[in-house]
Amino acid sequence: MSDSAIVIPARYGSIRFPGKPLASLWGKPLIQHVYERAVQSQLCKRVIVATDDERISSAASSFDAEVVMTRMDHATGSDRVAEVAEGLAENIIVNVQGDEPLVDPNAIDAAVRPLLEDSDIPLSTLCAPIESTEDLANPNVVKVVVTPSGFALYFSRLPIPFVRDQRASIVRYRHIGLYAYRREFLLKFAQLSTTPLEAAEKLEQLRALEHGYRVRVVEVDVASPGIDTLEDLSRLEACPPDSVW
Repeated sequence: MSDSAIVIPARYGSIRFPGKPLASLWGKPLIQHVYERAVQSQLCKRVIVATDDERISSAASSFDAEVVMTRMDHATGSDRVAEVAEGLAENIIVNVQGDEPLVDPNAIDAAVRPLLEDSDIPLSTLCAPIESTEDLANPNVVKVVVTPSGFALYFSRLPIPFVRDQRASIVRYRHIGLYAYRREFLLKFAQLSTTPLEAAEKLEQLRALEHGYRVRVVEVDVASPGIDTLEDLSRLEACPPDSVW
């Protein structure tokens, strides 16, 4: 196992879905599904739930998760993870979203591996091929364009790249919001000023690109479904667990 820790940011006050981490899915709170998947990582020896709410802390403690209480004023999940990272000794910190109940442990390891192999990479993230025109057009499905060597050129809510020549063979990719950071970079990243493209697209990963940092992007086969709304939860609840795990 590497010198890595997973931090799962979980806040109660979601605007679109208040109390989301505690919402029941297949008889367990959503945050428990995320935790139980995360602890299956082969490269991360520690999993921490980072929250600003005692109700989430109590629920996480009930299934023996390590919990760290954080401030309530964080603008992003990365900021919350950075607060926790200040007190950690691990050199690689993985941000696993608290609304990804089907996160693949192998995908977590795929994000960590580039940082183990190349000491010059400050952070990495994931992508998967876009398979539907609906996802391509959906601004909530973030797209990423990647160099042949696997580094991000740009992230956008628009369907990039634009294909002018329909004879061109282009695979479009969706960004998967799971990040592996070097601890020292994460602490620096949280202090960087918000950048114009980040503010325009509302995508914090653009802050790293605009400040001149390389973002390694690892392709995985499929993106696990995230839970943004109650409707998303209802759709997943209707699926038998054995059919999606």
